Amino acid sequence: MTSSSSTSQDTKRLEQTYPEGLRADALMEEDVAWSHETDPKWDGEQFDRSDRAALRRVAGLSTELEDVTEVEYRQLRLERVVLVGVWTSGTVRDAENSLAELAALAETAGALVLDGVVQRRDKPDAATYIGSGKAEELRDVVHDTGADTVICDGELSPGQLIHLEDVVKVKVIDRTALILDIFAQHAKSREGKAQVALAQMQYMLPRLRGWGQSLSRQMGGGKGGGLATRGPGETKIETDRRRIREKMAKMRREIAEMKTGREIKRQERKRHKVPSVAIAGYTNAGKSSLLNRLTGAGVLVENALFATLDPTVRRAETPSGRLYTLADTVGFVRHLPHHLVEAFRSTMEEVGDSDLILHVVDGSHPVPEEQLAAVREVIRDVGATDVPEIVVINKADMADPLVLQRLLRVEKRSIAVSARTGKGIDELLALIDNDLPRPSVEIEALVPYTHGKLVARAHDEGEVISEEHTPEGTLLKVRVHEELAAELTPYVPAPAL
Repeated sequence: MTSSSSTSQDTKRLEQTYPEGLRADALMEEDVAWSHETDPKWDGEQFDRSDRAALRRVAGLSTELEDVTEVEYRQLRLERVVLVGVWTSGTVRDAENSLAELAALAETAGALVLDGVVQRRDKPDAATYIGSGKAEELRDVVHDTGADTVICDGELSPGQLIHLEDVVKVKVIDRTALILDIFAQHAKSREGKAQVALAQMQYMLPRLRGWGQSLSRQMGGGKGGGLATRGPGETKIETDRRRIREKMAKMRREIAEMKTGREIKRQERKRHKVPSVAIAGYTNAGKSSLLNRLTGAGVLVENALFATLDPTVRRAETPSGRLYTLADTVGFVRHLPHHLVEAFRSTMEEVGDSDLILHVVDGSHPVPEEQLAAVREVIRDVGATDVPEIVVINKADMADPLVLQRLLRVEKRSIAVSARTGKGIDELLALIDNDLPRPSVEIEALVPYTHGKLVARAHDEGEVISEEHTPEGTLLKVRVHEELAAELTPYVPAPAL
């Protein structure tokens, strides 16, 4: 009687914890009731061997819709996907957060997430990513859910993709291909499209494969074209690879030409000694919202990953009246494919050439420290480690107060703001004003009214301490760079006797 009562209580608890659509089937029914408090096998992070190796369903990833009309509409355009991850290190929470991020990426790309499973392994299987036995179990999950695509939370080798597809019998893509697909959808400018195309070709080149006879079909290299051709010539796949390499070389030349135009603009800003601030951070952390709040730029703001791909540069002004530029950059993500880092290197140079980095992090994220580490890894890749940094903890209005306190304590140069409500923005502007490089020469000059352009330049390029209009001209006390100081020197008043 006691045993029966206990079983019904467990069943009731599971029904309350997991929605109907997410309950595990026979494949992993013992894993659904994965409760640390009640599982007698659990001891800290220790599991029995069979439990440790089992596929574990991650709850809460499904984006299936209940409304029938909306379901019918979305199923016309959405791929139905199952996510799979390999948990090699860290805690269960880390593995589930990683798969939750993959689900957000998949939804941004336009997919319908049906289910997600994680497998505990020391390292991914060299042949099928999750091992042959678990691949067959995954095939059953795919069959039961009606999925047409499997997305793996990692970068798979060409061999792993082929072998896993052979087992699960549906299309398999990896995290890198998914991110490249999102970039391809969101690229708007000519340069952005070229950078994405280059990254896609770099990714595709080692993964080219043919079907049927296309792998071995050859064009003869000999003269006359005899019965079996005089020389081996090129196979079809070799021809495809050569064409892709030629396209990549052409794309690199085009990107280099476009890069020159942006470099000229940067040099012009440097010539006028206009300080620059780059907004960098994790994707969807609120960088564009912050740019709009600081400058009123009107840049697209969307609750989607990688909504911004093309860098936006806007003029802004500090509370003390100093001009500077703000550059919104592409968002980063954990394990950002190196193809993308290389292709977008010219765009990311906005970060490396800036005088100050506003490192935006989502304060409402479960593990914001992981976001900070991922972005700093990319900042290292583009050689911007020497640029001063202010950590801007955005979405403070939705963040856990304890998480905010922890971040503010750990990150010495940090501030909590909300780009949505405007909280903390005035304090951030004061920090930017204080941290921007200041002109090195302080000078006092009486500029004749006939030389008004010098006064305007002092306002644009320097820091005006005081200004007084006299019968002889404008008496300025300013802090300016050396070039402008040299032009103002002839108007320095002679010392009183």
